[in-house]
Amino acid sequence: MTTSSPGSPGADAAREALATLRAEVAKAVVGQDSVVTGLVIALLCRGHVLLEGVPGVAKTLLVRSLAATLSLDFKRVQFTPDLMPGDVTGSLVYDARTAEFEFREGPVFTNLLLADEVNRTPPKTQAALLEAMEERQVSVDGAARKLPDPFIVVATQNPIEYEGTYQLPEAQLDRFLLKLTVPLPPRDQEIAVLERHARGFDPRDLSSVASVASAADLEAGREAVKQVHVGPEVLGYIVDLARATRSSPSLQLGVSPRGATALLAAARAWAWLSGRSYVTPDDVKALARPALRHRVQLRPEAELEGATPDGVLDGLLAGVPVPR
Repeated sequence: MTTSSPGSPGADAAREALATLRAEVAKAVVGQDSVVTGLVIALLCRGHVLLEGVPGVAKTLLVRSLAATLSLDFKRVQFTPDLMPGDVTGSLVYDARTAEFEFREGPVFTNLLLADEVNRTPPKTQAALLEAMEERQVSVDGAARKLPDPFIVVATQNPIEYEGTYQLPEAQLDRFLLKLTVPLPPRDQEIAVLERHARGFDPRDLSSVASVASAADLEAGREAVKQVHVGPEVLGYIVDLARATRSSPSLQLGVSPRGATALLAAARAWAWLSGRSYVTPDDVKALARPALRHRVQLRPEAELEGATPDGVLDGLLAGVPVPR
């Protein structure tokens, strides 16, 4: 395999192909450019994404459209209180014709897995995703089975104050590269959504969304991202931000070293998508909230005072000295 430098022809073509994704996804989903960009960054980093938003803001349609633009295999699992781990990973099934057990693959054997409403299922089934997310394999009856490449999990989550939801454990949250919030659209975009439906738009029909990039473009992009330079002052800035979360009086849980490496990876991917071969402190700032908001935990008294993870991170970003 040839290695693409950040500015090589192969990398440039891949960047252009991935840049067209937003316009193509916009044929199905109004707005949400920043969420699409976050999903592309996750694909480049081979990282998983947690999408949070109230029901009805097109989270599922967004991920389906992204898979269509990349010609990736896509599967969806609706997480429910009675979902079993084998329903996600697959299980051994007895074949009467051969008198043997054969493995029947679960929906996790795909490129892009949408775990819909992941916090509606009990922790045991949530944990079934953990090995797949971390090791990119599934173990059934002592045998390890590799998952396809690329493989990422995009899990949607309802805000925790909704009834019938379970808090995701910290160990699982830490496996998500980014947590992206899908906001309610502003008035003009909501009008545009209604106009599309009035003209007969069917969210189940994605025939208007063309494949504009491929797994090969993702691979070329990944190789190019590895070549993006990160200076020692930027590395120090990332570490200083992570350490600041650990000493914040508003937080009882700060960012781990895994969180710092996630911020580094996301910032490199964003720098490459922006056409640069080096990471700036502004790249780190741009990705700090999505890369870190799910890795910190507020103190109860800070929550009572109305603090939010994003608000605390904004305060730390304002207070940690930025390298020049």
